[in-house]
Amino acid sequence: MKEPTSRQLEVLSFIAEYIHAHAYPPTIRELADNFEISVKGAHDHVIALRKKGLLKQGDKKSRTMELVNKIPEEDRNFMEVPVLGTVAAGKPILSEENQDGAIKLPRTMLKKKNGYFALRVRGDSMEGAGIMDGDVAVIEQQNTARNGDIVVVAMNDAVTLKTFYKESSRIRLQPENSKYPPIYCSRDVKILGKLAHIIRSYENPIRA
Repeated sequence: MKEPTSRQLEVLSFIAEYIHAHAYPPTIRELADNFEISVKGAHDHVIALRKKGLLKQGDKKSRTMELVNKIPEEDRNFMEVPVLGTVAAGKPILSEENQDGAIKLPRTMLKKKNGYFALRVRGDSMEGAGIMDGDVAVIEQQNTARNGDIVVVAMNDAVTLKTFYKESSRIRLQPENSKYPPIYCSRDVKILGKLAHIIRSYENPIRA
């Protein structure tokens, strides 16, 4: 049996929190409203969780969802963010769209109704913004940006992390390292999300 997706785990956690707070489960409509998705989308998540043996639900009745296994209190305070591949902080590098593990982050670091994914940073073109080779960039999913936002942009089957600027007839993706020139592209460039957090490991610190 397949493991639940990160989104399904979010739905399961919401149901657990709701039951903990109200002593009864949410309706499908309340699920949909919480995640700002359609009722059908919420129902599909519930069906998937039932098929994976994580949720029970009485047919054609409201507020009959029941957790098969309770989620430990400590797990309810965290959310899994999928790591999807590599983002270039230099030249764009092809990003593998297959999940490459996941990281757990405290829910207090994330906006409740927004989706997130993470990418591994390769290159040094954003070091002026404090983003280093080997960091993990946590991205808040959105398709718009304001000048000065650090965004992940899809370009020719690759993705890159740069500072976004909208000019009169084009978009400028600005590196934060003087060694690299800006990247110019059309105004309909595909924005995948905005940088929310940087995760860095100090297991192997650089020594001067």
